[in-house]
Amino acid sequence: MTAALSTRLRFAEVVRDFSPGWFAVVMGTGVLSISTLTLSARWPILEAFAWGLHGVNLLVFGILAVPWLARWVRHRDLALATLKHPVQASFYPTVAIAMLVIAAQFLVFGGHGELALLFWWPGMALTFVFSFAVLYAMFSGEHVGLEHVTPANFIPAVGLVVIPIAGGPLLGQLQGSSRDLALLANVVGLGAGSLMYLGLLALTLQRKYLAKPAFGVMAPTVWIHLGPIGVIPVSLLNLAEHLPFSAPSGSLLLAGLLLWGFGVWWVVMAALLTVAARRRGLLPFALSWWGFTFPLGSFVSASFRLGRAAGLPGVELVGIGCWALLLALWLLTVWHTLRGIGSGAVFRPHP
Repeated sequence: MTAALSTRLRFAEVVRDFSPGWFAVVMGTGVLSISTLTLSARWPILEAFAWGLHGVNLLVFGILAVPWLARWVRHRDLALATLKHPVQASFYPTVAIAMLVIAAQFLVFGGHGELALLFWWPGMALTFVFSFAVLYAMFSGEHVGLEHVTPANFIPAVGLVVIPIAGGPLLGQLQGSSRDLALLANVVGLGAGSLMYLGLLALTLQRKYLAKPAFGVMAPTVWIHLGPIGVIPVSLLNLAEHLPFSAPSGSLLLAGLLLWGFGVWWVVMAALLTVAARRRGLLPFALSWWGFTFPLGSFVSASFRLGRAAGLPGVELVGIGCWALLLALWLLTVWHTLRGIGSGAVFRPHP
């Protein structure tokens, strides 16, 4: 009886303090599975590993959905308070982005369009809801200062530009008004998220120039820059294939390669800043370590897509090198996450 009560109390504590950032696990694992399956065309031995990641990620999403929903039911006041937090609020869209990533998984792994749509429609809707909820709270309040600004603020914008990753290909399976609505959502999401990223990029660079470095638990968020850098070119190409007019493919590829070039530079900068934090002892493990994975994985996927489309093998080779780094960071983060789950430390809220 005591053991059962203890377990129940521990679960209640997990629900009470459940961080919205947990769904970054699904985002990072999903993009690793997709990029690994793409790479298996070169090295078939990776295919089984990719499928394994796909299955594990679906299971992880189902597990994480339980405490996430329970917190909104049992502790709605705390959930709303998190939505108004100057830092934690930016992680709320990860649940919606996770659903969009799973939609992309169902397309890549077996071409299950109907299952993809089951995740894409609510994921798309939640992405817009959280983009407005999170940013309205920030725009209308006075609780956010320059010291709170990190690349984590990109997450609502990242969610919007992720919409066409699966949403573009899914347009071919829709007809009539549902297709028109999906096309509109893809265009609005990509447009709003892309321009929002440019504004937030300037803001985060201002922070890097004029304020203290974001070391500590927020140090891994420097990698989030790679999220929109990697996603925007792929989303643009996906959407262009289903527009009712022809878009110049050469111009789109050139624009994508320009973003990709910035991504190459940022991979090096993010690595330097991460190593600097590590050397100073300012890189403690936290859920923010999952910020290493999805952004880097997005850049890897963009490298594979742009390298093939542009006929530039060097671009794809850079992607392979970054995939190896992604795998290493994913394994390291999984190991620390499992240890944190075992000790309970990962469920304790950070100040």
